[in-house]
Amino acid sequence: MTIEPIAYIYGDFPDKFGLPRQSGMTDLVSRVVAEKKFSHKESFRGLEGFEYIWLIWGFDKAENRGKTTVRPPRLGGNERMGVFATRSPYRPNSLGLSSVKLLKITETDKGVELLVSGADMSDGTPVYDIKPYLSYTDSHPAARAGFAEQALNYRLEVVIRDELSSRISPDKLKGLKEVLSLDPRPSYQSDGRIYGFTFCGKEIKFFVENGVLTVVDIAEG
Repeated sequence: MTIEPIAYIYGDFPDKFGLPRQSGMTDLVSRVVAEKKFSHKESFRGLEGFEYIWLIWGFDKAENRGKTTVRPPRLGGNERMGVFATRSPYRPNSLGLSSVKLLKITETDKGVELLVSGADMSDGTPVYDIKPYLSYTDSHPAARAGFAEQALNYRLEVVIRDELSSRISPDKLKGLKEVLSLDPRPSYQSDGRIYGFTFCGKEIKFFVENGVLTVVDIAEG
C-alpha cells in the first residue's frame, strides 16, 4: 500500500522539542491545510457536525525508526518498554494518531482548511487521514492506562517574570504555560540545566529545579 499526505498541519512549534507529549493537552490552535488534490469541499461535507476529529499523521522528523523497545519519558528514560506499548515516534511505519478539537472549517485561496486545537505535531507535519471522533465508541474513561497512569497528574509549577511574559502574545501565553507545565525536557533530564526551544518565533530558555520550571529568557528566534 502506498499512502500520500492529504494535508499538512501548521502551528507554533517548528521543531519536535517542546511539543506537547500527547494531543488534547493544550488549547493552542493549528491549521490543517488540505493538499490541492484532496481539497474538495464535498470530501469534508458533514465534518463540521463533529466536535473532535482524529488525525493520522507521520513522524517525518523521527530518526532511528523501527526500534523494538524505547525509553518512555515519563518513566525517566531509565526503563524500556516495547514500542507497541508506547506512542514513541520510533515505529516501523512512523505513524501518529491524535485527537484534536475541530474549531472551524473554511475555504481559502489555498483550499479547504481546518482550524483545530490540541495538536501535538510540529509545523509542516504531513497528515495522511482525517476521521470523525465518536465519543460513544472512542472514549473509555475507566480503561486501564498501564505504566502511563503514574504520570496522569504530573505537572510542574511555571514561573515567568512579567517582563518576559509581555514578549508573548496574550492568546499564546496560556498555551506556552501549559506546554512548560508538562515538562518538555528529554527523558535524561537533570535539574538545573538550561533548555531551550522555539515557540511562535521566539526562543524560550528555561531550567527546572525542585519541581519548579523557571523561564530565564524569551528572545527572537
